[in-house]
Amino acid sequence: MKLDFVKKTAKKTLRIITLIVILVLGVFIFWKYFYTYSEGYRAGLLQKFTRKGNIFKTYEGELILSSVTSTTNVALASEKFFFSVLDDSLASVLDTLQGKFVTIHYKQKNGRVVWRGDTPYFVDQVKVEENR
Repeated sequence: MKLDFVKKTAKKTLRIITLIVILVLGVFIFWKYFYTYSEGYRAGLLQKFTRKGNIFKTYEGELILSSVTSTTNVALASEKFFFSVLDDSLASVLDTLQGKFVTIHYKQKNGRVVWRGDTPYFVDQVKVEENR
């Protein structure tokens, strides 16, 4: 009788521990790959936009953010912002805007998954800057 009680208690404890591990793992995966850590806007020159990858083809872009420009409107001090695009229709729009000044809205995730892109920054909106 005592052995049955120990077996039932051990099974119940094992089920609870397994459930807790699965729950913690699920929360971690959500936090790492799907939770939006930050979001915002970046403006600059869309230098490069490609679809690349060996197994998983993803859309990747490069935006030049210029902080100092000369009197002839040429960027003197700049930094590159790398991003990924998940939406095919937005990717086709961005593909036509290379060489133009744009403002993009992005969401930053805590990590990346190979089939979603090379960066943790995912662009979901784009606007062409007409006054540049």
